[in-house]
Amino acid sequence: MKKILLLLLLLLPFSVLSQENRPEIHCKHFLGGYPYGTPETNDLINRDIYALSNNDDTKFADWVAYRLTPDIINGSKKTRDWEKDPWLEDDETLEPYPGDHGDYDGAFAELKTHRGHQAPLASFDGHPDWQQTNYLSNITPQNGSLNSGVWAKIEKKVRELCEETGEVYVMTGPLYDGESIGTLPGSDEAHKIPTGYWKIVALKEEGDYINAASFIFEQQDAKKTISDALVTIDQIEERSALDFFWMFQSNKETALEANLNKEWALSNFE
Repeated sequence: MKKILLLLLLLLPFSVLSQENRPEIHCKHFLGGYPYGTPETNDLINRDIYALSNNDDTKFADWVAYRLTPDIINGSKKTRDWEKDPWLEDDETLEPYPGDHGDYDGAFAELKTHRGHQAPLASFDGHPDWQQTNYLSNITPQNGSLNSGVWAKIEKKVRELCEETGEVYVMTGPLYDGESIGTLPGSDEAHKIPTGYWKIVALKEEGDYINAASFIFEQQDAKKTISDALVTIDQIEERSALDFFWMFQSNKETALEANLNKEWALSNFE
């Protein structure tokens, strides 16, 4: 009997076995589970405004997740007042001091990078904790043309979708498998600049159906269009080594992650 049980276990998909040992972390920002697969040394930060997983080695978040509603996105325009994340040690994150730019000193002049929000400042004008989007744990060095171009366009389209539907879930994060753009010239801490970014936008529809659009942008390819950037969630999982929506039933997860959903995605984000 023991041999039969062992054989049955071996025949089960690895994902089914591994999910049994995954901690269930309940958070309003997660839809179908948190992005699973980050290093055990990461710091999981769960705030009212967003949740993120900070990587001690890269000094940046491996993912940021947030849930938007119309009351959160509507308010007076806020300012970029950079701060170190108070929940992280000095050697776990970059810092905005000494001086005006801190670890980002010279970043734009030499690398043409902005301090790019993962959870965007402009999407939290109505949230009382909006300043927490300026914590450097939520920031990465992002190509200036990408940050102010198609990346900003997607963020704006997400807000429009939120106004229309009442609720939107977003997960976003960096990639490190492309061409390096170097390191921050003014930083006194070891770090690793992302070579690209992924973003997943998900919406709950009637009948427990999920509509989702997912995108990948390379740092060096800032002129890519929304259509060119559209990918499946499976493609993001392959490149990021993260597992999304794993708390859904397996058939629902499989269908969602394999679906390019091009017509819906382009109608809402192009």
